[in-house]
Amino acid sequence: MAKMITVSDIAKKKAEGRPISMVTAYDCAMARIVNEAGIDMILVGDSLGNVILGYSSTIPVTMDDMIHHTAAVMRGNDRCMVVGDMPFMSYQADVAEAVRNGGRLLKEGGCAAVKLEGGREAAPMVKKMVEAGIPVCGHIGLTPQSVNALGGFKVQGKEAATAKKIMEDALALEAAGAFAIVLECVPAPLAEKVTESLKRAATIGIGAGSGCDGQVLVCNDLLGFSTGFCPKFVKKYANVHDVILQAMKDYKTEVEAGTFPAAEHTFTISEEVLKKLY
Repeated sequence: MAKMITVSDIAKKKAEGRPISMVTAYDCAMARIVNEAGIDMILVGDSLGNVILGYSSTIPVTMDDMIHHTAAVMRGNDRCMVVGDMPFMSYQADVAEAVRNGGRLLKEGGCAAVKLEGGREAAPMVKKMVEAGIPVCGHIGLTPQSVNALGGFKVQGKEAATAKKIMEDALALEAAGAFAIVLECVPAPLAEKVTESLKRAATIGIGAGSGCDGQVLVCNDLLGFSTGFCPKFVKKYANVHDVILQAMKDYKTEVEAGTFPAAEHTFTISEEVLKKLY
C-alpha cells in the first residue's frame, strides 16, 4: 500500500516550490483513477450538489450527503490526501457545531482534512478545529455557499477594497492554522501576491492563475462530461461526453437489431438438462 500524502507533505511541496495537484471527485471509481494518475489531493466538494445530485446550487447539500460521498471516495483511495467539504450551515452557526461536524467528516467519512468557506469571520472556527486535531483548508474569493450574498458567480477582488479583504482573509486563515487555502475566481496577479505573502499555508487555485501553489478542477469538468456551460477557467483534457453518448447509441442500435448479446456474451446449458424440464 502506498504512503498516504499528509499535511506535512503539502507544506513541504509549498516550501520547495513544487506544484500541488488536486481534483474534485465524488465516488469510489473516480477516486481509484485519480490515485492511479498520481494526483496529490482529492477534494470531495459540496459541488456534488450541482454535479451529482442535480441541484441548482450547493445550498441543499447536507452533512449526511458529504459523509456518504467522502466515505465512497475513501474506499477507492490509497495515497491521495482527501479533503471533505463542510456544507452550508454545518459550521456557520457556532464554533462547537463546526468542530462536531468537522469531526464527523473525519470519523465517519474517513478523510484527512476538511474545507470550509470564509475568511476572517471563519478564522475562530478554523483555530478551534485545528486545536481539536482537524486539519482545515480554507476557501476564499468566490465562495459558492455565499453566492446569493455576493450577487452571483463572478470574479472577486477586482477592486482595491475587495482585493485587500482577500489578502487579509488569507492571512487570518493562515494565522488560525489552515494548512491550505482555495482561491476561487481571483485575478491572477492578486492570487500570486497572496501566495507570496503566505509563509505556511499553500494556495490552491481555481480560476486564480498559475501563481498559486497548486490547482484544482472538478473531475467532470476536466474530463468533458457535459456539453453545457463551461467556466472560463476550465480546461477540458478529454471529451468523455461524446465517447459515452456514442457508446450508448451503439448499445441501443445493437439491442434493437438483436445483435447484442452475441454468443460470446451468453452462457450455455446442455440439451440433456433442458429435456428434463419437459
